[in-house]
Amino acid sequence: MARFCVYLGSRKGRDPQFLAAVRQLGGELARRGHGLVYGGARVGLMGTLADAVMAAGGEVIGVMPDHLVEREQAHHGLSELVRVRNMHERKASMAAHADAFLMLPGGIGTLEEFFEAWTWQYLGLHDKPIGVLDIAGFYTPLLAFLDTTVAQGFLNGRTRAELIDAADPTELLDALEKRLAMVG
Repeated sequence: MARFCVYLGSRKGRDPQFLAAVRQLGGELARRGHGLVYGGARVGLMGTLADAVMAAGGEVIGVMPDHLVEREQAHHGLSELVRVRNMHERKASMAAHADAFLMLPGGIGTLEEFFEAWTWQYLGLHDKPIGVLDIAGFYTPLLAFLDTTVAQGFLNGRTRAELIDAADPTELLDALEKRLAMVG
């Protein structure tokens, strides 16, 4: 069983496709025997994903700093809720529990956590697969920007190629599992 660290919004967003894809991903993770590591909230896309994994019988580990437990409405029905002192410990704990990383729609916190995990991969601090679920084209502009950074010489093409992206949860999980098999 692999654990997937998923970065995603504590809000639901406006497009109903976000919730549908998150539910599909959660069910698929559990059906494949994978666990979820995420930020620990019971609200937004975060809560929806945790609930979908648990409804399908999967393991869910939430990691949340003490100062966010009430603000983000911690999910107390998880397999495990890890409380940490601060955001630095949160990211380190999530990474330590994870075998792969992926990003779904979210805001600045989602982006910050995801890009740090990808940077750690680039720096050789881990070799865990990393992916983006581009639900309803949400990340299409960001992915195009990343391609521009390669074209303009600011990002290595090999580093960009390490980032797996797909619009369909099943397709993304298939690709991440293949990468896990290669590094495992």
